[in-house]
Amino acid sequence: MPPDLSAQPEPSDQYVQSLVRGLSVIRAFDADHPRMSLTEIAAATSLTRATARRFLLTLVEIGYMQTDGRQFSLTPRVLELGYSFLSALSLPELAQPYLEELSRATGESCSASVLDGLDIVYVARVAVRRIMSVSISVGTRFAAYSTSMGRVLLAALPPDALAHHLDQVQFEQRTPHTLSDRGSLVAELDRVRADGYALVDQELELGLRSIAVPVVAGGSTVSAVNISVSAGTFSTDRMRESLLPPLRRAAAQIGAAASA
Repeated sequence: MPPDLSAQPEPSDQYVQSLVRGLSVIRAFDADHPRMSLTEIAAATSLTRATARRFLLTLVEIGYMQTDGRQFSLTPRVLELGYSFLSALSLPELAQPYLEELSRATGESCSASVLDGLDIVYVARVAVRRIMSVSISVGTRFAAYSTSMGRVLLAALPPDALAHHLDQVQFEQRTPHTLSDRGSLVAELDRVRADGYALVDQELELGLRSIAVPVVAGGSTVSAVNISVSAGTFSTDRMRESLLPPLRRAAAQIGAAASA
């Protein structure tokens, strides 16, 4: 059975019941209930079918929900709600000192990012040299599918959210090495999920390699961190051997700080 979300706080004169009901519809979905029918959602939220249907269709209209006509599921756009929360907190400030320590230890550029729609957005960065043709700073965006941090974040999505994301991706052959079809990307995300890291070898730009791991706080992946290197200085095997262990330690430290 879907979770019972009927319990609500005592209303005050500032209480907006329709907002509470709309949020209860979103909260009804979880890992055990990624897709539900109208009847199931009404039962989970203690709403009438007619009321639940109005909220569901409104959420579909504004892009937070999708439906095949029988069942409903969330879209990745709900991540915007979490992104707004994350942006309002101190993740960049929390991550920065650990990235600086990681950069000092490895001598390489380090970054943290979050997923925003089809893109990753850099929220913290320490650059020791410019190794890309474009300058990267906080706020820079790249398509998630072609980046190491993006693949870590995509691998952490629930299956329905990932499928919806991939439905919208417009693959671009940025370099001869870029994975540019859905099947290849899905296979790579399966490997990322199993191994706990992503390594992108000259797919975003020739001469650039990067390795990324998730930052987990409160049991959920909240961001990703990476180390970027010149292909001329690090082989992929050397990256796994010498960069992955300190990268994982830094991610664990950031996650612990974010959970505190």
